[in-house]
Amino acid sequence: MLNFKQMELSRMLFRKLKEKFPEIELINITPTAYNPDSIWVNIIYPEDEDREIELGEMASEITTDILLDYGYNILISPEERIGEHVTQQEI
Repeated sequence: MLNFKQMELSRMLFRKLKEKFPEIELINITPTAYNPDSIWVNIIYPEDEDREIELGEMASEITTDILLDYGYNILISPEERIGEHVTQQEI
């Protein structure tokens, strides 16, 4: 179960990434399967490989800052589009 601050930081991470990469989509935010203290922000990645690399670099910087400042391990995780529509949580 995620607490309020974890959800707030996860959404902030997604919003910052979305500003630079408007083509990404949020799937969900969940605790990781292997460590409930870590969080996955599951997103649809950009289709362009160069943009995917840029996204990973930017996410690494932001998530490292979150880990150092708040102690929460938040990671982005790529998801595949299933069908034509993916339900997106409100940011």
